[in-house]
Amino acid sequence: MPSSFLSGTSLEIWVPQSIISRKGKDDMRQEGTTLTELLVVVGLIAIVAGMAIPSFMNLNSRTQVRCVAEEIASELRLAKQLALTNHDRVRVLVDLDQRALITQLVRSGLTHHVYRYSDKNLIIEEPSAGSEILFHPSGRSATATTVHIRGQEGQSQKLTVSITGRVSIL
Repeated sequence: MPSSFLSGTSLEIWVPQSIISRKGKDDMRQEGTTLTELLVVVGLIAIVAGMAIPSFMNLNSRTQVRCVAEEIASELRLAKQLALTNHDRVRVLVDLDQRALITQLVRSGLTHHVYRYSDKNLIIEEPSAGSEILFHPSGRSATATTVHIRGQEGQSQKLTVSITGRVSIL
């Protein structure tokens, strides 16, 4: 195997001839991707995104229905707690026209607060026992009732208020 010496001003280095002859042709070759490969990758990303977006929208709608169910359950639990602490009956009126839940103290007739769900794009059906849910000073409910909440894309959630005053999300 032939070799040569490279000489510099103060240092001489021995380099095999095979390394010197390899330089040049292989160094000119460039590695990269073609436009076709790039378009295939972009197309695959578009297909995957196209399949994922409807599932994401459905998940968003289900989450919104679940959050409203949690908020309404919280309102009903608050009404029960108000009845216990104020030693008064508390009613929650489900106003389907104004799309609101109105919490009132019965004896004084005062409205404690109003929960509006009109901006949520959901439908709350009339409770099974009527539009009024009444809690006694003992915390018990006057009647057991079920409330159905429906989203625009068919998602639904059910709330129940038992005769003992327990509020459950089913």
